[in-house]
Amino acid sequence: MALSDTELTITILEWRGAPRMGETSLAGYSRGMADPRIVLVLGASGGIGKATALMLAARGDHLVLTARGVPRLQELSSECARAGAASVWVVPADVTDRAAVEAMLDGIVGRFGRIDGIVHTAGVAAYGRFVDISPDILERVVATNLFGTANVARGAMRRFADQDGGGRLVVVGSLLGKIATPFMSPYIASKWGLHGLVRVLQVEARTMPGVDITLVSPGGVDTPIYRWSATVLGRKGQPPPPVDPPEKVARAIGAALDRPRREISVGVANPVAVLGFRVFPGLYDVMVTPLMRTFGLDPSPSPETPGNLFESQPEPRTSYGDRNAAPVRAVRAIVNKAAALVSVRRAP
Repeated sequence: MALSDTELTITILEWRGAPRMGETSLAGYSRGMADPRIVLVLGASGGIGKATALMLAARGDHLVLTARGVPRLQELSSECARAGAASVWVVPADVTDRAAVEAMLDGIVGRFGRIDGIVHTAGVAAYGRFVDISPDILERVVATNLFGTANVARGAMRRFADQDGGGRLVVVGSLLGKIATPFMSPYIASKWGLHGLVRVLQVEARTMPGVDITLVSPGGVDTPIYRWSATVLGRKGQPPPPVDPPEKVARAIGAALDRPRREISVGVANPVAVLGFRVFPGLYDVMVTPLMRTFGLDPSPSPETPGNLFESQPEPRTSYGDRNAAPVRAVRAIVNKAAALVSVRRAP
């Protein structure tokens, strides 16, 4: 459902006053952030989006925070105020609703006069064998991760082109937009599509002065997306090691806003995984399923659930998932498997 004009202009929490039209500019990019920027963060209620919002707040930027869940956005807006944000404006929206995205962007331009940067982190995930995943789940993941990105990018590029100085769009992709693993077909299909879309936009933006687009591709990150994910596998996912904190990805996003690049990879093991997928596909295919079962899936059983695909989840209200638990569980799983093998060999 699109936001009405009345709903769009409601500021849930705001501090220090929003700037009037014309008071801000892209000068903050070129003069070491001397002026606060107007930055929209989508998917701000948790994980990478929340960490990014807090980082930008500490820089003193004017923030517009959006996600589907209002309570978490309200809590985050308070945290951003305490961290030093020049102002905070909360606008609930679903990126799959094109009309709502357009209304939100129009509202931001109408209120602030421009948008200097847009950070798109919204995403959902689902686990299961492809043949077991319902079309509704597949379509929802693709709609959020790919079509939602298209909705945001379309609106961003049009408004950047219409304002003096352009603007900067940062899209969070994934290592899984470059490789493939079993049990994550909706997510991987959507992220491959997202990577292709962003590369096309980067080429087309070459004819749009001042418009820059950066793709940030993290590997395993400790965020709530795993607990919020849908599953028909009897297990949920977990970030495979090495696991980075969301603040590391946020720093990469901040660097992209300051100095755009084509792509920033976050994760020391990312190049190794991509190399194996591309150069040794046969060996990769043999190894990826047992590695995924051991390192990429939570060993604890989980009931079938749609997760947060169709509605926002109330918990957890944090940037993190199960912090540091993934490596511990992975090591425990290896030890258990080794013990089982030893016991089998010793059996008469």
